[in-house]
Amino acid sequence: MNKKNIINSVKENIKTIFYALIIAIIIRSLIIQPFYIPSSSMEPTLLIGDRIFVSKFTYGISKHSFPFSPSISGDRFFYKKPTQGDLVVFKTPVDNRTDYIKRLIGLPGDEIQFINGELFINNSKIKRKKVDTFSNVRCGQFSFEVNAYEETLPNGVSYFAVYNKAGTLQNSKKFKVPENHFFLLGDNRDCSKDSRYLDSVGYVNFINLVGKAQLIFFSNDTLKGGLFEFWTLNKSFRLNRTLKKIR
Repeated sequence: MNKKNIINSVKENIKTIFYALIIAIIIRSLIIQPFYIPSSSMEPTLLIGDRIFVSKFTYGISKHSFPFSPSISGDRFFYKKPTQGDLVVFKTPVDNRTDYIKRLIGLPGDEIQFINGELFINNSKIKRKKVDTFSNVRCGQFSFEVNAYEETLPNGVSYFAVYNKAGTLQNSKKFKVPENHFFLLGDNRDCSKDSRYLDSVGYVNFINLVGKAQLIFFSNDTLKGGLFEFWTLNKSFRLNRTLKKIR
């Protein structure tokens, strides 16, 4: 192969890599993006070690749709309002960089409050029934016994939430969700930093929405082995959670 052919071959390889990167950025920014679940705040819905796909187009496009959140615009384009009960990935308002995933509970104008350990939306207690499906959940390096409930929001969306059996959040202040903001909670109610903590998360602006969680595509129990510890996969791989639709 002569020098000219080598140069042409290198140029073609560079073009191929460049186009592949452009396509990857478009897919990641506008269509779908994988995320890893590192904490137990969304148990029992999402477990540490779950890897999920998040649709990026569900709520439209903002600067947070793109890698590194470039300051290209302070608006959201093709905006579609989220629905109560959605599992939403968002950038925390404190630093506009860290990705969190929580369940959307309150829409703009809603009033949210816990009274005697039960969730109220606009002064009405949401429906819930106790279930025996879950008895223990993780919280960091520890685990605790829980009371588990199937809760149903005013729009009919149902999901599972757990509360520490030894003592849960009994009462809270009333939270009034501002315009263009949302109130989000972790399903693991006593092990979640979420909109109840106004100094660290608080109300989430619609610009900060990244996407909607759709599917668990892979899951491994990190207590039994790491993803790259292939000799442990027969114990750590959660086959029953693979390709599981998120609700």
